[in-house]
Amino acid sequence: MSLTHSPTRSLGGMVAAAHPLAAAAGAEILRTGGNAFDAVVATVATLNVVEPFMSGLAGLGVATCWIEKEKRIRCLDFTPNVPKEFLAEKLDKEATNTGPSASGVPGNLSGWCTLHSKYGSKKLSELMAPAIRHAEEGFPVSNLYVHMANLTAARACTPEWRQVYMGGLDRIEENWILRQPLLAHTLEAIASEGMAYLYQGALGQEMISHIQSLGGCMSIADLEAVEPEWQDPVSAKYKDLLINVPPPPAEAFQFPLTMRILDGLDISSLEHLGIDHLDRVLRSIRVAAGIRILNNNRSPKDIQELMTENSVEPLREKVLNPSPIIGLTEQYEPNLDPSLAEARSHTTSISVADRQGNMVCLTQSLGSPWGSSLVIPGTGVCMNNFMNWGDLHPESPNYLLGGKRWAMCLSPSISMRGDHPVLALGTPGSYGIMQTQTQALVHHVDFGLNLREAIEAPRARLFDGQRVVLEDRINSDVIDELRLKGHEIETPGPFTMQCGGMQAVGRDPLNGALTGAADPRRDGIAIGV
Repeated sequence: MSLTHSPTRSLGGMVAAAHPLAAAAGAEILRTGGNAFDAVVATVATLNVVEPFMSGLAGLGVATCWIEKEKRIRCLDFTPNVPKEFLAEKLDKEATNTGPSASGVPGNLSGWCTLHSKYGSKKLSELMAPAIRHAEEGFPVSNLYVHMANLTAARACTPEWRQVYMGGLDRIEENWILRQPLLAHTLEAIASEGMAYLYQGALGQEMISHIQSLGGCMSIADLEAVEPEWQDPVSAKYKDLLINVPPPPAEAFQFPLTMRILDGLDISSLEHLGIDHLDRVLRSIRVAAGIRILNNNRSPKDIQELMTENSVEPLREKVLNPSPIIGLTEQYEPNLDPSLAEARSHTTSISVADRQGNMVCLTQSLGSPWGSSLVIPGTGVCMNNFMNWGDLHPESPNYLLGGKRWAMCLSPSISMRGDHPVLALGTPGSYGIMQTQTQALVHHVDFGLNLREAIEAPRARLFDGQRVVLEDRINSDVIDELRLKGHEIETPGPFTMQCGGMQAVGRDPLNGALTGAADPRRDGIAIGV
């Protein structure tokens, strides 16, 4: 018998998240009778404390949910409109990366509270308690935290950032204790007052006053207009699965579109991690990315039309044509600085399932590490830099217009087998999100790897042109052959965060057995109860 690297297994519930303390917070809520929606809120609130470089109440996000009592998939979009007074034509790309003009309107807190108020079963104060405790007492930071902090210190735009996240030090090391008493106070107020503390209350007043004092355009009216939207998913079949992702303005449809292309290419008959397997997957990803860029902000009906056999078959023919495929993978605007593209890859994704049958996949972000690096004094809250994810090219279908919706590449997914949810799969990685979901699902479905093996298997991240960052745990002859086929391969090592940080939870519909796995490329863990 060959031994495999096994995922976490349980019956009572499962939480896969990007930090052990956050996963433990969600798991404890499940253990004490909470449901998946309660557990998600406890997990993301704790991530705000322990993973502040990627998580925060002032970020944006979206969730895909299976609601067992309603027997349906619903998506919750908590990515607010572009600030009404935002003027893209007056800004360059760097101004949307760091500082007061970089932030989108905060949506995460509204999303957390909407999930809780609609489907949660415990009091908000109970769900916020672990986050408050860790903010007050502190916790030892990891090497990943140290790496992110030491990198971000050079671009931090206000002195509050270094004081809050590095204790005023020039450099920090592993096991340094991070304490955030100001954030603890903010979270206590949220536990008492709910989302109104930000969107109609004191926190919002402090936030807008500080941003405007530095020249930013966000207003109280922008905060007051925030209203998360429940949506029906975009769906597409792959083998015996039905993949569900958020509809536009989310850009998640690139993932199921890629799987629709692959569904006619008989991937499972090929050698795993061989030349044909990797070449067809990489080419399909690049083709689907091009379609996504040209179809941002289309209607859900238009996007579903892209998934039909008549639309997909010509794309398969392009994949099978031996000519190199050269194209954009990020945005409509060509020649994006690669360093800017890679700096946007710092998102987080959470997958949760409970004993009752509910399943939630939530993906949220601050954008870059610590977003815009703008910390609101006296609150412990760091702003996002999501304007950097929008497009400043005026001809782009995703051009940033003040007060309008815009497309985001977050892609939390839930896949069904028949009438049963069997897989919640989400990952960070900016425009690599939909790429790495594709690769992990192929490992899992076509080649039979368990969830943990599928997440740990070698992956690639494609960038504009023909550039491919590929983990080097692949036969060198295969890498050479990929280069001959037109892929400009770079090999950064056996693992790289450029290929995401995936969290997944699976359910066996026959007996309810749960499996969970988290990505070794970051600090994630899966905990069952």
